[in-house]
Amino acid sequence: MGIAAVRSSIFLLLFVFSIATRAEKPWQDSPHGPMLERIIPPGFTPAMLPEPASRGAKLTQRYCVQCHNLANPAMHDAVRWPSVVQRMVPRMEGKGNMGKLMAEMMAGVEAPAPEETKVIVAYHVKHGQKALDPERIPEVNAPSAEPFRLACGQCHVLPDPRRHTAKEWPAVTARMQKNMDWMNRVVGSKAVPGEPQLRIEDINAFLIRYARR
Repeated sequence: MGIAAVRSSIFLLLFVFSIATRAEKPWQDSPHGPMLERIIPPGFTPAMLPEPASRGAKLTQRYCVQCHNLANPAMHDAVRWPSVVQRMVPRMEGKGNMGKLMAEMMAGVEAPAPEETKVIVAYHVKHGQKALDPERIPEVNAPSAEPFRLACGQCHVLPDPRRHTAKEWPAVTARMQKNMDWMNRVVGSKAVPGEPQLRIEDINAFLIRYARR
């Protein structure tokens, strides 16, 4: 990579960080900040967005972190993302299921224009979670795949193992494990009696077996 390319990459990362930092300011300074922060686990950064220089990524950074931490487009699949975004836009406009409190919480929050909303939806649909095809991988319904089904199905559709390589999956599942630990602190830190204790090694074994080559 040449010097010009390196400088361009550094500039892009700084630009992305600047956008996200400015956008997060309203909820970080809000008295409702602690509640808003709990909506989505932290840890997914602007630099991790697919096609970070695209308009969809930039609009995502501009609007979607005004009320919560940055969401990974793989959080939902292509079928679900349109309804999720369409539900978020009225909330950014101060409307929603919390009445006056919603308007108060969204004070200073900027909502995307209809054309921008279409771009955001298209970006998330393009990079959404790719669902596993049980006809191609029938083992997903076997007892050996139960840890994978139970863990990953809690938050999104079961991911297609081909989304990542065998080398990449352990880092992905480790990040997901942190997210689940973080979410669990909302309702309690102790395991529920009788709750299945899932081994990440079993989940990785299934994903790696069918990972992208």
